Amino acid sequence: MSTTNNHEATFNHSQSPNPNNENLATGLKLAIVQEKFMVGDVIGNAKKMVALANSAREKGANLIIFPELALLGYPPEDLLLRPSLASRVKMAFERLFSVKDIVMLVGYPHIDQYGTFNSVAVVHNGQQKAFYHKQHLPNYGVFDERRYFSKGQNQVLFDYQGLTIGLLICEDLWQEQPTKLLKEKGADLIVCINASPFEQHKQEQRKALLKQRASEHQLPIVYANSVGGQDDLVFDGGSMVVDAHGSVMHEAPRFLPHTLYASIRMNDDQKLTLSQQRKAPLALGQIAETYQALVVGLRDYVQHSGFKSVLVGLSGGLDSALTLCIAVDALGADKVYAVSMPSQHTLPASVNDAKQQAQRLNVSFTICPIHSAIDGLRHTLDPIFSHTPTDITEINLEARARGTVLMALSNKFGQLVLTAGNKTEMAVGDTTLYGDMAGGFDVLKDVYKTQVYALANYRNRLEDTPVIPEQLVNRPELQDNLHILDDYEKLDKILELYIDKDFGFDAIIEAGYDKDVVQQVLTMVDRNEYKRRQAPIGTKISHKAFARERRYPLVNHWTLEMPKLN
Repeated sequence: MSTTNNHEATFNHSQSPNPNNENLATGLKLAIVQEKFMVGDVIGNAKKMVALANSAREKGANLIIFPELALLGYPPEDLLLRPSLASRVKMAFERLFSVKDIVMLVGYPHIDQYGTFNSVAVVHNGQQKAFYHKQHLPNYGVFDERRYFSKGQNQVLFDYQGLTIGLLICEDLWQEQPTKLLKEKGADLIVCINASPFEQHKQEQRKALLKQRASEHQLPIVYANSVGGQDDLVFDGGSMVVDAHGSVMHEAPRFLPHTLYASIRMNDDQKLTLSQQRKAPLALGQIAETYQALVVGLRDYVQHSGFKSVLVGLSGGLDSALTLCIAVDALGADKVYAVSMPSQHTLPASVNDAKQQAQRLNVSFTICPIHSAIDGLRHTLDPIFSHTPTDITEINLEARARGTVLMALSNKFGQLVLTAGNKTEMAVGDTTLYGDMAGGFDVLKDVYKTQVYALANYRNRLEDTPVIPEQLVNRPELQDNLHILDDYEKLDKILELYIDKDFGFDAIIEAGYDKDVVQQVLTMVDRNEYKRRQAPIGTKISHKAFARERRYPLVNHWTLEMPKLN
């Protein structure tokens, strides 16, 4: 193994798992791992890699590929700044060095006198043979890599089993130059490790990118992605191998831990031959993949946070009904508890709908009336409020009483409270701080109300007997001549333009929406940033969620319309 000063590396055939047979070039038998690697558990992740590598070798693989930063987990955020990180990484590599007779490509944080790098190591038979540093560091959306990492400068290739393999990491593939330079340096194949989080339509974008890069450079590409939930992000897997024309030859299932096996070899006429998958995984439509992302995001957050069960305030409305269903699918009915908290204003039908759904899903269901709690609050406040008119304050007392009940139950029984506010409500502030926003995880935080209906219909279609009461799903919406908050189709389209696509005030009007309505909606969005800052986290499914990728100052004097000079 020789490593040049510019970090380029060559992995000689004589160092292959079969060093005594010089003519043996059986090609690559790849094991592409998409697994959940826990953020911060460096030693535990190394142990998992060792077990996976030994298993893959026993199944005939001679090269195993792990996702981006798998050794530390992604995104590690300020764990990258911890003083003991370098020592932990060194200890983890001692574990990895125990693996024999299979080459490992390991995503890890490389720390030396030149900085901290997002890197991939080539490990074989107790030695780190080479490493590559990520060159393009994303600093948009959910990514904040320039805060932590130094930029890599050079291409890295290594020879193994008759092939010259070039290495890339995630964002490097989205830029044109790294692939082009690897081709010019003689790469036969590119391996790209990734931690690419889910958003709607993202897998189609990945496939289009792989097809473009592979076909324009006539290079097969191995794409290894992470899987599982981490805080508000979900990694959806979908690892794949494409040939030199960009055709998908192997694809791993979405959202599931999986090791994908594939074979690549150079023929006598110096042409690459790729094995082809016998049966492709089930393709998921947009609603199906969104639902699955919500299930995985909730499941992994609850389990990795150490909670044994969750609690849902079941109002008899569609949002809490869908939240309950997702919770059962994520955790199992025995780990989900529902409580109805009727007040004097609650319709009996709402309690009946909640009870019906809980029974259908076999969920423990409790009715906890809050009449006395509300009366107590009003009695306490009456001396202060007695000379003031009744307004939204008194209405919010009900929501806050429910929030108090839910958090008390959480404290007493150790259940994580799930809130059910959707993205439409969060956008315009149609929520109550310390009321319906009280909880630890908001399942629908990035789901617009129109998508709530689509997801509920989708879930009901999966079974003969609906799991969400049909009267909730089929309840007609109010139309355009009424308040904008009741016309979800129009409201959600305006919100999507403003939030997800960054359209300004004038651009939304030019898209065909009434100026007064647009001003009303955008003003509500801007005015309620302080609520969203205090909201629980929830799974990201869109291009721009209310989380890492959308950060606005709470206090500002930005105007909707372009200001004019006097």
